[in-house]
Amino acid sequence: MNNNKTVLVTGASSGIGLEFAKLFAKDGYHIVLTARDEQKLNEIAHQLKAQYSVDVTILARDLSLSDAAEELTAEIMAKGIEIDILINNAGFAAYGPFIETSWKEEKDMIQVNITALTTLTKQLLPDMIKRNRGKILNVASTAAFQPGPLMAVYYATKAYVLSFSEAIDYELRNTNVSVTALCPGATATNFEKRASLESSRLFQSGAMDAHEVALSGYTALIKDKALVIPGIKNRILASIVRFLPRKTVLKVVHYVQDKK
Repeated sequence: MNNNKTVLVTGASSGIGLEFAKLFAKDGYHIVLTARDEQKLNEIAHQLKAQYSVDVTILARDLSLSDAAEELTAEIMAKGIEIDILINNAGFAAYGPFIETSWKEEKDMIQVNITALTTLTKQLLPDMIKRNRGKILNVASTAAFQPGPLMAVYYATKAYVLSFSEAIDYELRNTNVSVTALCPGATATNFEKRASLESSRLFQSGAMDAHEVALSGYTALIKDKALVIPGIKNRILASIVRFLPRKTVLKVVHYVQDKK
């Protein structure tokens, strides 16, 4: 089908973001793709156009740069593109004790995981409200439900994403605009390589497929659900931490994050 609606997907060059782009293209949405790698985005755009006959717009941006998100929305508006659905997927992590990790990397992480996500929501939400239709999905994580020794800043950024998403969705409860927080656990993408997590107990214990995670988020978004945690194991773990002493939670998270 072709519903003439347009979705913006950030972090669309691989992993969950790429799977979201495929799912929306399959259902006839026009796609706006953004990520740092313009060549990769062009390859994806060619594939989506050929397979699904949808319009695909490429806007390469590095969202770790302070003005990138605002420049992105300004260009979208200048092109006269109306964004019906926003998928805030871009994000990354850094691994190691806070005292040893790179401040630049963590500052960039805060910029991408929090500031860019909030900026895009702030810029695109008003038009959705004016049209009284629209959907936003913010990719948080099961990391949002507890503090994370060895990935302290990353876990904190995802706690922000979850809290922010649930609050805004509640504020919009009397409109036809919804916000969904997607909280995946370990997922097989380039994420774990960038964060040097391949050998951690967390990823050694098994990771979900990126398509499966994106499909869970896509289904929840269409149904206007405020929160979705893909996978039974992840849902159980997210629930259990609420009942455990905080010191126990910290010990467990440190253990699974640690490398064998």
